[in-house]
Amino acid sequence: MSLRPDSLPSDPAELKAIVIDLLAENAELRVYADLLRQMIFGTKSEKLAVLDPTQIALDLGDLCEVPVAANDDADDEDRPRRKRRPASRNMGALPKHLLRCEEVIEPDSTICSCCGLPLHRIGEDVSEALDIVPALLRVIRTIRPKYACRACAAHVVQAPARSRVMDGGMATTALVAHVVVSKFAWHLPLYRQAQIFAGYGIDIDRGTLGNWVGRAAWWLKPLYERLLAFIRAQPRVFCDETPLPRLDPGRKRTKVCQLWAQAIDDRPWQGPAPPAVGYVFAESRGTDEIEAQLSTFGGVLQVDGYAAYKSLAKRRRKSNAAPLQLAFCLAHARRKFVEVVKTTGSTEALAVIATIAEVYRIEERVRGTSAEERLSVRKAESAALMVALKERLDTLISEVSAKSSLGKAVAYALSHWQGLTAFLGDGRIEVDSNVVERAIKPVCLTRKNVLFAGSSHGGETWAVLASLVNSAKLNDLDPETWLADVLEQIVSGAVSLNRLDELLPWNWKAEREAWCQTAAVAA
Repeated sequence: MSLRPDSLPSDPAELKAIVIDLLAENAELRVYADLLRQMIFGTKSEKLAVLDPTQIALDLGDLCEVPVAANDDADDEDRPRRKRRPASRNMGALPKHLLRCEEVIEPDSTICSCCGLPLHRIGEDVSEALDIVPALLRVIRTIRPKYACRACAAHVVQAPARSRVMDGGMATTALVAHVVVSKFAWHLPLYRQAQIFAGYGIDIDRGTLGNWVGRAAWWLKPLYERLLAFIRAQPRVFCDETPLPRLDPGRKRTKVCQLWAQAIDDRPWQGPAPPAVGYVFAESRGTDEIEAQLSTFGGVLQVDGYAAYKSLAKRRRKSNAAPLQLAFCLAHARRKFVEVVKTTGSTEALAVIATIAEVYRIEERVRGTSAEERLSVRKAESAALMVALKERLDTLISEVSAKSSLGKAVAYALSHWQGLTAFLGDGRIEVDSNVVERAIKPVCLTRKNVLFAGSSHGGETWAVLASLVNSAKLNDLDPETWLADVLEQIVSGAVSLNRLDELLPWNWKAEREAWCQTAAVAA
């Protein structure tokens, strides 16, 4: 609000209204300033123990306890007690499948220094240490002899050359898989990989590595499409999006595009679907884009409060398309109250967080049980907590200013309440969208090192390879072993297009485990 002294009204009532508006505006701006200061200089943790040390910590699944600050001046009986989690360390139990190379260290002499008789072995001490052999780069020389008949000089026989990822290139399938996995699984950009190759005395520029990556994506795109089709065929899908800048030469800067993520994971309730994630590169994050991606999907879509998802659900209700139910993320609603506590210290917001913490403790207890058991516990325990939380929010919305940070947090929770409580009616629905949030993290780590995609084609390559590599990791596979084998089978034609489902990470893993069991029985 911009005011000049000569434009102020003379009516006291009008002046009072202006002052009230200015105070409300200043309070809102002060909250934003405090939040910005907290984001730059403050702690990033959202745990309850950090917000209020008198409260116990909230565990959101991938978070651990926060130690209570020491107080050496307090008496022992007044000092807060807490249970320490046992440290999970590997103190020497090395996996049995690793190759063992034995090294025997004999004494300098096995003759008794007293009587001169030979010593006999009475025992031994054995210790194991993990060792590493640096990467071995080698050259595969393929020799294809030619055979001809002495009587029929025109008849020449030669074995055909094997198919390769790059026609006429100098890289094997295994090397291309290594470059792809290094970038999209371990977040190592191509220019750093070029430096690593240079350390081995091999000069490969970044552009050549980029060509290898693009060619691999070309071969793997049909498998990527099968992965997306499998995800969208499930009745429950998590969805989120994250910015992915790409070069825009016409404007001499980058354009902010989007990488949409769609994920599934039935492990929390022992469901049949394996974990998987598929990324889709897009120029925008509008409703039309997500509607085109999910045109064949019908079921529960678990998301944050982004307006495009709500517009999509509204369009579905007005059309004859497959029905869509939105389940919202309780962690996102909680995060807004965390920001309120950090900036204003509101006790009301802290009480809301404490109630949500109780819900999460129940979720932690039932994680990994059947959908029926989860639903039973939720109805018996979580439902009452959510009812009490709704009553508290209904009271707060009438007591606080709608422009305040607390009022906005309350309004967000109430406007999304039906989706926030969807988990109370279905044991298969999660309480939050952390499944896809975790799937977004690898993209963010890679983006931090790579910064941007070179073009729209580069963004699509990113989506194809990141989807396959991260889905392999979700299924507890070594992504390089899986990708090298899958790429070799596709390039060689050993697996046809109508059998590509056999190469999806979970099917490949099941076939490999079955083969290992058969080999073990035969041995």
